[in-house]
Amino acid sequence: MKEDENGIGAIRIANEVVSIIAGLAATEVEGVAGMSSGLAGGIAEMLGRKNLSKGVEVEVGETETAIDLYVIMQYGVEIPEVAWQIQDNVKQGIETMTGLDVVEVNVHVQGVSFQDEEEEEEVIEEPQEEQQPEATELPRVR
Repeated sequence: MKEDENGIGAIRIANEVVSIIAGLAATEVEGVAGMSSGLAGGIAEMLGRKNLSKGVEVEVGETETAIDLYVIMQYGVEIPEVAWQIQDNVKQGIETMTGLDVVEVNVHVQGVSFQDEEEEEEVIEEPQEEQQPEATELPRVR
C-alpha cells in the first residue's frame, strides 16, 4: 500500500486500487479478449470486465510497484505487439493515477480466444506448471 504524508494527513493507495487500474488499462488494449483467473482443467477461465482486479497481481512499495497480468488474447492478433501495448497502457495509467513508479509490467499470455466477446468463451491453452516465488526472494519494489 502506498502512503504519502503531505503535512495535512496521509494518502493511502490500496493494492486493490492499483490492481483495478492495471486490469482496466489492460482490457482497454485492442486484441485483449479478457483477463484470466488461471487454469481450470486445462481451460483458462475468462473473466469479464466486472472483475477487473482478477488476473492481476501487484506488489506495491512506498514509491514503486510491479505488476503481473494474466491475459487472454484474441485470435489473429500479433501477440508481442499487443503485449507491448498492454505494458505501455498499464504503466501510463498507474503512474498517472497513483504517482507510483512502475518498475515491471509482466504480461503472461494464458490463452487465445476464438469467439466474440458477447458469447461464452472457452480458451485453448497449454497446461503449465504453476511457478511460486521462492520464500527468500527479495521484493521487486522499494
